[in-house]
Amino acid sequence: MRQIVLVLLLTLFAAASTDQLERAYAKEYAFLKAQKEMLKKQLQRIKEQESARIQRAKREIEKLQQKVIANDLKIQKMEDELYKLQQNAENVESDTQLVESVLAQGSSLLHQYGKELKVDKNDYPKTLRTLFDTTLELAQKLSKVRKEKGAFYLKDGSEVKGTIVKVGNIASYGISGSVAGALAPAGGGKFKLWESKRSGETARALANGQLPELLHIFIYENDKKEVEDQEEKTILDIINSGGIIGWVIVALGIFGLLLVVLRIFFLASASTKTMELAQESVKILKSQGKEAALDYLKKHKGAGSRVLRAVVRNIEKDREHIEDIIMEALIHESERLDKYGTAIMVIAAVSPLLGLLGTVTGMIDTFDIITEYGTGDPKLLSGGISIALVTTELGLIVAIPLLLLGNLLNGWAEKIKDEIEAAALHLVNEYSK
Repeated sequence: MRQIVLVLLLTLFAAASTDQLERAYAKEYAFLKAQKEMLKKQLQRIKEQESARIQRAKREIEKLQQKVIANDLKIQKMEDELYKLQQNAENVESDTQLVESVLAQGSSLLHQYGKELKVDKNDYPKTLRTLFDTTLELAQKLSKVRKEKGAFYLKDGSEVKGTIVKVGNIASYGISGSVAGALAPAGGGKFKLWESKRSGETARALANGQLPELLHIFIYENDKKEVEDQEEKTILDIINSGGIIGWVIVALGIFGLLLVVLRIFFLASASTKTMELAQESVKILKSQGKEAALDYLKKHKGAGSRVLRAVVRNIEKDREHIEDIIMEALIHESERLDKYGTAIMVIAAVSPLLGLLGTVTGMIDTFDIITEYGTGDPKLLSGGISIALVTTELGLIVAIPLLLLGNLLNGWAEKIKDEIEAAALHLVNEYSK
Protein backbone atom coordinates (compact mmCIF):
# COMPACT_ATOMS: atom_id res chain seq x y z
CA MET A 1 0.00 0.00 0.00
CA ARG A 2 2.79 2.29 0.94
CA GLN A 3 4.40 1.51 -2.41
CA ILE A 4 1.24 2.43 -4.28
CA VAL A 5 1.02 5.75 -2.44
CA LEU A 6 4.63 6.44 -3.17
CA VAL A 7 4.12 5.81 -6.87
CA LEU A 8 1.11 8.09 -6.96
CA LEU A 9 3.04 10.87 -5.26
CA LEU A 10 5.91 10.54 -7.70
CA THR A 11 3.48 10.62 -10.60
CA LEU A 12 1.84 13.78 -9.34
CA PHE A 13 5.21 15.45 -8.74
CA ALA A 14 6.41 14.56 -12.25
CA ALA A 15 3.25 15.96 -13.81
CA ALA A 16 3.67 19.17 -11.87
CA SER A 17 7.31 19.48 -12.87
CA THR A 18 6.48 18.98 -16.57
CA ASP A 19 3.93 21.81 -16.52
CA GLN A 20 6.45 24.12 -14.89
CA LEU A 21 9.10 23.20 -17.41
CA GLU A 22 6.76 23.91 -20.30
CA ARG A 23 5.80 27.27 -18.82
CA ALA A 24 9.47 28.11 -18.19
CA TYR A 25 10.37 27.08 -21.70
CA ALA A 26 7.56 29.20 -23.14
CA LYS A 27 8.69 32.20 -21.14
CA GLU A 28 12.30 31.69 -22.18
CA TYR A 29 11.26 31.24 -25.81
CA ALA A 30 9.23 34.42 -25.72
CA PHE A 31 12.13 36.26 -24.14
CA LEU A 32 14.60 34.96 -26.68
CA LYS A 33 12.26 35.81 -29.52
CA ALA A 34 11.91 39.32 -28.19
CA GLN A 35 15.71 39.52 -27.90
CA LYS A 36 16.03 38.26 -31.46
CA GLU A 37 13.68 40.92 -32.78
CA MET A 38 15.49 43.56 -30.82
CA LEU A 39 18.86 42.33 -32.16
CA LYS A 40 17.48 42.34 -35.70
CA LYS A 41 16.40 45.93 -35.28
CA GLN A 42 19.77 46.86 -33.81
CA LEU A 43 21.56 45.05 -36.65
CA GLN A 44 19.43 46.82 -39.23
CA ARG A 45 20.09 50.15 -37.53
CA ILE A 46 23.83 49.39 -37.42
CA LYS A 47 23.78 48.42 -41.12
CA GLU A 48 22.04 51.63 -42.01
CA GLN A 49 24.51 53.63 -39.93
CA GLU A 50 27.50 51.82 -41.44
CA SER A 51 26.07 52.23 -44.94
CA ALA A 52 25.71 55.93 -44.31
CA ARG A 53 29.27 56.05 -43.01
CA ILE A 54 30.55 54.14 -46.08
CA GLN A 55 28.73 56.53 -48.38
CA ARG A 56 30.21 59.49 -46.54
CA ALA A 57 33.65 57.84 -46.71
CA LYS A 58 33.25 57.24 -50.47
CA ARG A 59 32.30 60.85 -50.96
CA GLU A 60 35.30 61.91 -48.93
CA ILE A 61 37.54 59.57 -50.96
CA GLU A 62 36.18 61.00 -54.22
CA LYS A 63 36.87 64.50 -52.97
CA LEU A 64 40.38 63.49 -51.94
CA GLN A 65 40.95 61.82 -55.31
CA GLN A 66 39.86 64.96 -57.10
CA LYS A 67 42.22 66.96 -54.92
CA VAL A 68 45.06 64.51 -55.70
CA ILE A 69 44.35 64.75 -59.44
CA ALA A 70 44.23 68.52 -59.20
CA ASN A 71 47.49 68.55 -57.25
CA ASP A 72 49.08 66.20 -59.80
CA LEU A 73 48.02 68.52 -62.60
CA LYS A 74 49.46 71.48 -60.68
CA ILE A 75 52.71 69.57 -60.08
CA GLN A 76 52.92 68.61 -63.77
CA LYS A 77 52.26 72.17 -64.79
CA MET A 78 54.86 73.43 -62.35
CA GLU A 79 57.38 70.82 -63.62
CA ASP A 80 56.72 71.95 -67.22
CA GLU A 81 57.22 75.55 -66.20
CA LEU A 82 60.39 74.60 -64.32
CA TYR A 83 61.68 72.72 -67.38
CA LYS A 84 60.95 75.71 -69.59
CA LEU A 85 62.73 77.96 -67.14
CA GLN A 86 65.73 75.61 -67.10
CA GLN A 87 65.73 75.54 -70.91
CA ASN A 88 65.51 79.32 -71.03
CA ALA A 89 68.36 79.55 -68.52
CA GLU A 90 70.47 77.13 -70.60
CA ASN A 91 69.61 79.05 -73.77
CA VAL A 92 70.53 82.31 -72.12
CA GLU A 93 73.82 80.81 -70.92
CA SER A 94 74.49 79.31 -74.35
CA ASP A 95 73.64 82.59 -76.06
CA THR A 96 75.86 84.43 -73.62
CA GLN A 97 78.75 82.07 -74.36
CA LEU A 98 78.11 82.43 -78.09
CA VAL A 99 78.06 86.21 -77.82
CA GLU A 100 81.26 86.18 -75.77
CA SER A 101 82.89 83.86 -78.32
CA VAL A 102 81.84 86.14 -81.21
CA LEU A 103 83.12 89.17 -79.38
CA ALA A 104 86.43 87.44 -78.57
CA GLN A 105 86.91 86.41 -82.21
CA GLY A 106 85.89 89.83 -83.46
CA SER A 107 88.23 91.56 -81.01
CA SER A 108 91.10 89.30 -82.07
CA LEU A 109 90.38 89.95 -85.75
CA LEU A 110 90.16 93.70 -85.31
CA HIS A 111 93.37 93.68 -83.27
CA GLN A 112 95.21 92.35 -86.33
CA TYR A 113 94.26 95.54 -88.16
CA GLY A 114 95.13 97.90 -85.30
CA LYS A 115 91.61 98.38 -83.98
CA GLU A 116 90.58 97.72 -80.39
CA LEU A 117 87.12 96.61 -79.33
CA LYS A 118 85.92 97.52 -75.83
CA VAL A 119 83.64 94.80 -74.47
CA ASP A 120 80.89 96.00 -72.10
CA LYS A 121 79.58 92.90 -70.28
CA ASN A 122 76.61 94.86 -69.01
CA ASP A 123 75.51 95.86 -72.52
CA TYR A 124 76.31 93.12 -75.02
CA PRO A 125 73.90 94.46 -77.73
CA LYS A 126 75.77 97.76 -77.84
CA THR A 127 79.12 95.97 -78.06
CA LEU A 128 77.81 93.74 -80.87
CA ARG A 129 76.58 96.78 -82.83
CA THR A 130 80.00 98.37 -82.42
CA LEU A 131 81.67 95.15 -83.59
CA PHE A 132 79.43 94.79 -86.64
CA ASP A 133 79.81 98.45 -87.63
CA THR A 134 83.59 98.37 -87.24
CA THR A 135 83.83 95.06 -89.12
CA LEU A 136 81.63 96.32 -91.94
CA GLU A 137 83.71 99.47 -92.25
CA LEU A 138 86.91 97.43 -92.28
CA ALA A 139 85.47 94.93 -94.80
CA GLN A 140 84.48 97.75 -97.16
CA LYS A 141 87.95 99.18 -96.89
CA LEU A 142 89.70 95.85 -97.43
CA SER A 143 87.43 94.77 -100.28
CA LYS A 144 88.68 97.55 -102.53
CA VAL A 145 91.62 97.41 -104.89
CA ARG A 146 94.20 99.74 -103.38
CA LYS A 147 97.80 100.69 -104.03
CA GLU A 148 100.52 101.30 -101.52
CA LYS A 149 104.27 101.56 -101.45
CA GLY A 150 106.13 98.54 -100.23
CA ALA A 151 108.82 95.96 -100.87
CA PHE A 152 108.79 92.35 -102.05
CA TYR A 153 111.27 89.61 -102.87
CA LEU A 154 112.25 88.46 -106.34
CA LYS A 155 112.91 84.86 -107.39
CA ASP A 156 116.64 85.21 -106.67
CA GLY A 157 115.88 86.30 -103.09
CA SER A 158 116.73 89.98 -103.57
CA GLU A 159 114.35 92.57 -102.15
CA VAL A 160 113.06 95.40 -104.35
CA LYS A 161 110.85 98.36 -103.58
CA GLY A 162 107.87 99.31 -105.66
CA THR A 163 104.11 99.45 -105.73
CA ILE A 164 101.97 96.75 -104.15
CA VAL A 165 98.44 96.45 -105.50
CA LYS A 166 96.20 94.69 -102.99
CA VAL A 167 92.95 93.05 -104.02
CA GLY A 168 90.96 93.11 -100.82
CA ASN A 169 92.73 90.98 -98.25
CA ILE A 170 93.10 87.85 -100.37
CA ALA A 171 95.61 88.70 -103.12
CA SER A 172 98.43 91.09 -103.95
CA TYR A 173 100.44 92.18 -106.99
CA GLY A 174 103.88 93.73 -107.05
CA ILE A 175 105.28 96.21 -109.59
CA SER A 176 108.88 97.41 -109.60
CA GLY A 177 110.24 98.75 -112.87
CA SER A 178 110.07 96.00 -115.48
CA VAL A 179 109.15 93.38 -112.91
CA ALA A 180 105.47 92.79 -112.21
CA GLY A 181 103.40 89.83 -111.14
CA ALA A 182 101.32 88.20 -108.46
CA LEU A 183 102.73 88.05 -104.95
CA ALA A 184 102.63 85.21 -102.46
CA PRO A 185 103.17 85.45 -98.69
CA ALA A 186 106.80 85.04 -97.62
CA GLY A 187 105.97 85.04 -93.92
CA GLY A 188 105.85 87.82 -91.36
CA GLY A 189 103.75 90.11 -93.58
CA LYS A 190 106.35 90.02 -96.39
CA PHE A 191 105.66 89.04 -99.99
CA LYS A 192 107.57 87.32 -102.78
CA LEU A 193 107.04 87.21 -106.53
CA TRP A 194 105.02 84.16 -107.57
CA GLU A 195 105.66 82.25 -110.75
CA SER A 196 102.94 83.21 -113.20
CA LYS A 197 103.34 84.00 -116.87
CA ARG A 198 100.53 86.51 -117.34
CA SER A 199 100.04 87.86 -113.82
CA GLY A 200 102.25 90.85 -114.72
CA GLU A 201 99.62 92.06 -117.21
CA THR A 202 96.94 91.80 -114.55
CA ALA A 203 99.14 93.70 -112.04
CA ARG A 204 99.79 96.63 -114.40
CA ALA A 205 96.12 96.79 -115.44
CA LEU A 206 94.92 96.96 -111.82
CA ALA A 207 97.59 99.56 -111.00
CA ASN A 208 96.22 101.73 -113.84
CA GLY A 209 92.66 101.42 -112.55
CA GLN A 210 91.59 98.93 -115.21
CA LEU A 211 89.76 95.64 -114.64
CA PRO A 212 90.85 92.85 -116.98
CA GLU A 213 88.34 90.27 -118.13
CA LEU A 214 90.54 87.50 -116.73
CA LEU A 215 92.45 87.86 -113.46
CA HIS A 216 95.68 85.88 -113.14
CA ILE A 217 95.63 85.80 -109.38
CA PHE A 218 97.18 84.00 -106.44
CA ILE A 219 94.74 83.83 -103.51
CA TYR A 220 96.10 83.35 -100.01
CA GLU A 221 94.51 82.97 -96.60
CA ASN A 222 96.79 85.35 -94.70
CA ASP A 223 100.15 87.00 -95.17
CA LYS A 224 101.69 85.78 -91.91
CA LYS A 225 102.58 82.29 -93.07
CA GLU A 226 104.98 81.58 -95.92
CA VAL A 227 103.71 79.79 -99.00
CA GLU A 228 106.19 77.33 -100.48
CA ASP A 229 107.15 77.68 -104.12
CA GLN A 230 105.63 75.21 -106.48
CA GLU A 231 107.90 72.34 -107.34
CA GLU A 232 107.29 69.95 -110.18
CA LYS A 233 107.60 66.42 -108.89
CA THR A 234 109.24 63.78 -111.05
CA ILE A 235 108.49 60.09 -110.93
CA LEU A 236 111.60 59.55 -108.83
CA ASP A 237 110.40 62.19 -106.35
CA ILE A 238 107.08 60.42 -106.02
CA ILE A 239 108.75 57.04 -105.49
CA ASN A 240 111.19 58.56 -102.98
CA SER A 241 108.26 59.96 -101.01
CA GLY A 242 107.05 56.37 -100.59
CA GLY A 243 110.27 55.36 -98.82
CA ILE A 244 111.86 51.92 -98.97
CA ILE A 245 108.51 50.18 -99.37
CA GLY A 246 107.78 52.34 -102.42
CA TRP A 247 111.04 51.24 -104.08
CA VAL A 248 110.30 47.60 -103.21
CA ILE A 249 106.90 47.87 -104.91
CA VAL A 250 108.47 49.50 -107.99
CA ALA A 251 111.14 46.78 -108.16
CA LEU A 252 108.46 44.10 -107.95
CA GLY A 253 106.48 45.89 -110.65
CA ILE A 254 109.47 45.99 -113.00
CA PHE A 255 110.24 42.33 -112.28
CA GLY A 256 106.59 41.39 -112.86
CA LEU A 257 106.53 43.32 -116.14
CA LEU A 258 109.67 41.49 -117.24
CA LEU A 259 107.99 38.16 -116.46
CA VAL A 260 104.93 39.23 -118.45
CA VAL A 261 107.13 40.03 -121.48
CA LEU A 262 108.94 36.69 -121.19
CA ARG A 263 105.66 34.80 -120.87
CA ILE A 264 104.22 36.59 -123.87
CA PHE A 265 107.35 35.53 -125.82
CA PHE A 266 106.97 31.88 -124.72
CA LEU A 267 103.26 31.77 -125.48
CA ALA A 268 103.77 33.44 -128.85
CA SER A 269 106.39 30.84 -129.78
CA ALA A 270 104.07 28.04 -128.63
CA SER A 271 101.02 29.47 -130.36
CA THR A 272 101.44 27.95 -133.82
CA LYS A 273 98.73 26.83 -136.19
CA THR A 274 98.49 23.41 -134.56
CA MET A 275 95.36 22.27 -136.41
CA GLU A 276 96.98 22.97 -139.79
CA LEU A 277 100.05 20.99 -138.67
CA ALA A 278 97.82 18.09 -137.66
CA GLN A 279 95.96 18.08 -140.99
CA GLU A 280 99.18 18.22 -143.03
CA SER A 281 100.76 15.55 -140.80
CA VAL A 282 97.82 13.20 -141.47
CA LYS A 283 98.26 13.61 -145.23
CA ILE A 284 102.00 12.92 -145.06
CA LEU A 285 101.44 10.05 -142.62
CA LYS A 286 99.00 8.33 -144.97
CA SER A 287 100.97 8.96 -148.13
CA GLN A 288 104.64 8.82 -147.08
CA GLY A 289 104.66 7.11 -143.72
CA LYS A 290 105.60 7.83 -140.13
CA GLU A 291 109.21 8.99 -140.72
CA ALA A 292 108.20 11.56 -143.31
CA ALA A 293 105.55 12.95 -140.94
CA LEU A 294 108.09 13.16 -138.12
CA ASP A 295 110.58 14.96 -140.40
CA TYR A 296 107.83 17.42 -141.35
CA LEU A 297 106.93 18.11 -137.71
CA LYS A 298 110.59 18.53 -136.72
CA LYS A 299 110.80 21.49 -139.06
CA HIS A 300 108.26 23.35 -136.86
CA LYS A 301 108.83 24.54 -133.34
CA GLY A 302 106.43 24.93 -130.49
CA ALA A 303 104.43 22.88 -128.02
CA GLY A 304 101.94 21.75 -130.64
CA SER A 305 104.65 20.29 -132.84
CA ARG A 306 106.19 18.39 -129.93
CA VAL A 307 102.83 16.89 -128.86
CA LEU A 308 102.03 15.86 -132.46
CA ARG A 309 105.44 14.19 -132.80
CA ALA A 310 104.67 12.13 -129.69
CA VAL A 311 101.33 11.14 -131.24
CA VAL A 312 102.90 10.18 -134.60
CA ARG A 313 105.55 8.02 -132.91
CA ASN A 314 102.83 5.99 -131.19
CA ILE A 315 100.16 6.23 -133.88
CA GLU A 316 99.99 2.46 -134.44
CA LYS A 317 99.15 1.66 -130.80
CA ASP A 318 95.62 1.29 -129.41
CA ARG A 319 93.56 4.44 -128.89
CA GLU A 320 93.55 4.41 -125.08
CA HIS A 321 97.33 4.27 -125.05
CA ILE A 322 97.56 7.13 -127.55
CA GLU A 323 95.19 9.27 -125.46
CA ASP A 324 97.34 8.63 -122.41
CA ILE A 325 100.37 9.71 -124.42
CA ILE A 326 98.53 12.90 -125.48
CA MET A 327 97.66 13.73 -121.87
CA GLU A 328 101.23 13.04 -120.72
CA ALA A 329 102.65 15.26 -123.46
CA LEU A 330 100.16 18.03 -122.62
CA ILE A 331 101.09 17.86 -118.92
CA HIS A 332 104.75 18.08 -119.88
CA GLU A 333 104.06 21.10 -122.12
CA SER A 334 101.85 22.72 -119.45
CA GLU A 335 104.91 23.31 -117.32
CA ARG A 336 106.36 25.45 -120.11
CA LEU A 337 103.08 27.14 -121.03
CA ASP A 338 102.38 28.03 -117.38
CA LYS A 339 105.92 29.28 -116.80
CA TYR A 340 106.06 32.55 -114.83
CA GLY A 341 102.23 32.63 -114.56
CA THR A 342 102.18 31.88 -110.83
CA ALA A 343 104.96 34.39 -110.15
CA ILE A 344 103.04 37.14 -111.98
CA MET A 345 99.87 36.48 -109.99
CA VAL A 346 101.81 36.38 -106.70
CA ILE A 347 103.36 39.79 -107.46
CA ALA A 348 99.90 41.14 -108.36
CA ALA A 349 98.57 39.92 -105.01
CA VAL A 350 101.54 41.03 -102.89
CA SER A 351 101.85 44.57 -104.32
CA PRO A 352 98.66 46.00 -102.75
CA LEU A 353 99.57 44.31 -99.47
CA LEU A 354 102.93 46.07 -99.55
CA GLY A 355 101.04 49.29 -100.28
CA LEU A 356 98.87 48.65 -97.22
CA LEU A 357 102.02 47.98 -95.19
CA GLY A 358 103.39 51.33 -96.34
CA THR A 359 100.11 52.99 -95.40
CA VAL A 360 100.22 51.55 -91.89
CA THR A 361 103.90 52.49 -91.55
CA GLY A 362 103.21 56.04 -92.72
CA MET A 363 100.30 56.48 -90.35
CA ILE A 364 102.39 55.19 -87.44
CA ASP A 365 105.11 57.73 -88.30
CA THR A 366 102.47 60.45 -88.56
CA PHE A 367 100.99 59.67 -85.15
CA ASP A 368 104.46 59.52 -83.62
CA ILE A 369 105.13 63.02 -84.94
CA ILE A 370 101.74 64.23 -83.69
CA THR A 371 102.51 62.77 -80.25
CA GLU A 372 105.87 64.53 -80.13
CA TYR A 373 105.23 67.85 -81.90
CA GLY A 374 101.44 68.18 -82.16
CA THR A 375 99.53 69.22 -85.28
CA GLY A 376 100.70 72.82 -85.51
CA ASP A 377 102.98 72.35 -88.53
CA PRO A 378 101.56 70.26 -91.41
CA LYS A 379 105.02 69.99 -92.97
CA LEU A 380 106.10 67.67 -90.18
CA LEU A 381 103.23 65.33 -91.04
CA SER A 382 103.83 65.28 -94.80
CA GLY A 383 106.48 62.56 -94.67
CA GLY A 384 104.30 59.97 -93.00
CA ILE A 385 101.28 60.93 -95.07
CA SER A 386 103.34 60.62 -98.29
CA ILE A 387 104.38 57.09 -97.34
CA ALA A 388 100.79 56.25 -96.42
CA LEU A 389 99.31 57.47 -99.70
CA VAL A 390 102.10 56.92 -102.24
CA THR A 391 102.75 53.29 -101.30
CA THR A 392 99.05 52.48 -101.68
CA GLU A 393 99.03 54.21 -105.05
CA LEU A 394 102.15 52.38 -106.24
CA GLY A 395 100.78 49.05 -105.00
CA LEU A 396 97.58 49.51 -107.00
CA ILE A 397 99.48 50.76 -110.07
CA VAL A 398 101.56 47.56 -110.03
CA ALA A 399 98.76 45.15 -109.06
CA ILE A 400 96.01 46.19 -111.48
CA PRO A 401 97.90 45.73 -114.80
CA LEU A 402 99.72 42.60 -113.58
CA LEU A 403 96.44 41.05 -112.44
CA LEU A 404 94.79 41.91 -115.76
CA LEU A 405 97.70 40.73 -117.92
CA GLY A 406 98.25 37.64 -115.76
CA ASN A 407 94.66 36.49 -116.22
CA LEU A 408 94.75 37.23 -119.95
CA LEU A 409 97.96 35.25 -120.35
CA ASN A 410 96.52 32.36 -118.32
CA GLY A 411 93.52 32.36 -120.64
CA TRP A 412 95.84 32.40 -123.65
CA ALA A 413 97.80 29.42 -122.28
CA GLU A 414 94.61 27.44 -121.68
CA LYS A 415 93.46 28.20 -125.22
CA ILE A 416 96.78 26.90 -126.61
CA LYS A 417 96.41 23.70 -124.57
CA ASP A 418 92.87 23.17 -125.88
CA GLU A 419 94.02 23.73 -129.47
CA ILE A 420 96.90 21.27 -129.06
CA GLU A 421 94.63 18.63 -127.55
CA ALA A 422 92.04 19.12 -130.30
CA ALA A 423 94.73 18.90 -133.02
CA ALA A 424 96.23 15.72 -131.52
CA LEU A 425 92.83 14.02 -131.30
CA HIS A 426 92.03 15.16 -134.83
CA LEU A 427 95.25 13.53 -136.07
CA VAL A 428 94.37 10.26 -134.31
CA ASN A 429 90.77 10.31 -135.59
CA GLU A 430 91.75 11.03 -139.19
CA TYR A 431 94.45 8.39 -139.21
CA SER A 432 92.11 5.76 -137.73
CA LYS A 433 89.69 6.26 -140.59
